[in-house]
Amino acid sequence: MLYYDSTIGEIVMDGAMLRDARLRKKWTQQDAALALGVTQAYLSMVEKGHRAMSDRLVLKAQRMLKLRPTVLPLQPQQETMSATSRKLDFSAELGALGYPGFSYHRARRRHNPAEVLFSALNEPNLDARVAEGLPWLALAYMDMDWDWLVRNAKLHDRQNRLGFTVSLARDVAEAKHDTRPAQELRQRAQVLEGSRLAREDTFCHDSMTEEERTWLRQNRSLLAEHWNLLTDLKGEHLGYD
Repeated sequence: MLYYDSTIGEIVMDGAMLRDARLRKKWTQQDAALALGVTQAYLSMVEKGHRAMSDRLVLKAQRMLKLRPTVLPLQPQQETMSATSRKLDFSAELGALGYPGFSYHRARRRHNPAEVLFSALNEPNLDARVAEGLPWLALAYMDMDWDWLVRNAKLHDRQNRLGFTVSLARDVAEAKHDTRPAQELRQRAQVLEGSRLAREDTFCHDSMTEEERTWLRQNRSLLAEHWNLLTDLKGEHLGYD
């Protein structure tokens, strides 16, 4: 379980999750404390919910216990813009999270998929191959912190890009007859319907020419038109094999 700690403004890994992961690995508290570099007494308090985990401990626990990267700390909301202003190598970020198109980058340190997805959607321009990989994040990490993602997307007027991304992921799931993920992704897209912006935008390709914009207004998909985005990307183009 993850919970939001308003005192520090970030997602925190719950002690119960740490305990469950330890038991799955068949580690005693003493084993885990030694591996994590903490005392057994401290670990016991964390697992009982009496102490919070530091970011450093969360990172180490994720690595040592092989937890999904969705447990990794997220940037506080008020720091999101400054955090995403740094130039990230999104092909490496996707590769580290397991995206097949950039698998040769997997060795690097991973970040929370929600942060990677928001950071990418907040970019004015992305490499087309990176943009194609964003729906994969929504599909591969259904357990990412959706509340954090939606909150920050709305804060920076990126809800149309996020809604389009999730809708593309839904199309991929439907094409593969993955009913449950498709239904969940449909519900997530519906969450953004009420805040859908009327302003025209691109799918992370703001540098396109006016000629390209004119052509896309006439030839984009109904889904792209619905989210008021200028893009030729379609779910049928995204096999993710």
